[in-house]
Amino acid sequence: MSYKILVVEDSPTMRSMIATTLEDSDDYEIVEASSGFDALRELPRLKFDLIITDINMPNINGLELVNFVKNNDNYKSIPMIIVSTEGSLKDREKGLKLGAEEYIVKPFDPEYMQRKVKEILKKSKT
Repeated sequence: MSYKILVVEDSPTMRSMIATTLEDSDDYEIVEASSGFDALRELPRLKFDLIITDINMPNINGLELVNFVKNNDNYKSIPMIIVSTEGSLKDREKGLKLGAEEYIVKPFDPEYMQRKVKEILKKSKT
């Protein structure tokens, strides 16, 4: 089974790093979006199994994206991971309260991210 993961990150370097971290698995098809606005354009095109998003992005930020996804009947079942430089407890609590399953602070440990993605995907399919 192949999982479709949408990676939403405005930094090309960080977006590539996240994609590369996950591409080690043959089970993942990665779709990249450079902004929250691009992510909204991608959502109706494919059925995503997971969304990984940054917070600080122009136009539509990651928290707004999480809020939109979790309040939309078509997408609310898609698990989300926030990956951000914003590492305060307040930021983390806000992201999780909006409905993200995980909040990972940059710079992240690739093995930790791989493990969390596997756990979340496994949990979402049961």
